[in-house]
Amino acid sequence: MQSLDGKTLLVIGGSSGIGLRVAERAATEGAQLIIAGRNPDRLAQAHLRLLAVGAKKVSVIQLDAHDHASLAGFFAGLQEFDHLVSMVGDVMGGGFATADMSVIRHVMESKFFTNVRIGQLAAPRLRPGGSMVFTSGTGGRAQHACASHVGNLGINALVEGLAAELAPQIRVNAVSPTWTLTPFWRDVAPAQLANTQAHFEQRIPSRRLASIDELADAYLFLMRNGFVTGQHLAVDGGVMLG
Repeated sequence: MQSLDGKTLLVIGGSSGIGLRVAERAATEGAQLIIAGRNPDRLAQAHLRLLAVGAKKVSVIQLDAHDHASLAGFFAGLQEFDHLVSMVGDVMGGGFATADMSVIRHVMESKFFTNVRIGQLAAPRLRPGGSMVFTSGTGGRAQHACASHVGNLGINALVEGLAAELAPQIRVNAVSPTWTLTPFWRDVAPAQLANTQAHFEQRIPSRRLASIDELADAYLFLMRNGFVTGQHLAVDGGVMLG
């Protein structure tokens, strides 16, 4: 297993939730960090949290990854780094028959095309031996979350394609969680959140949700293990078995 000590990790979407926890855990192992996110207040809070856990070096940069011109400018200003984690990807509920086309297009643009562009831009700046870890998903069905489902399938295809294209210098993988209670849902009404949590706790064979640390472990494993590439690692309590 490779060490993260002295390595530079870029987390896009790292100002809260799973992305921030991955960064905190990497910092305790000696990684240097670049954190990109949209919200300046959350970025400032993340910076303080990372310093508090002993991060050696932290840069925080405001970025809307969905703006591909800004994304290209962001990568153009980076030096070489070792690992990339992308948490980028909006979600939706509803099947194909009734969903608004603008919502489908937005989610597909966010979940799939933005991550394709991230992969294209990151590849020439990753040091040999480095990795990319994207965020896919599992447990959703086409009839209940049409664009999210297709976007997750697209991410899985993306990591297979990039892994083959960039080998042996760069490894590419994805973590595939199911629904998890994180700050991503901060704007959802508490009653709706409680109903969604209860629904998934019944659907998931493990009869509970994942902890953020359980998910962060998967990202760290995929960064450290130099013989895993082209894979999408489901960390979902077995929900895909249903």
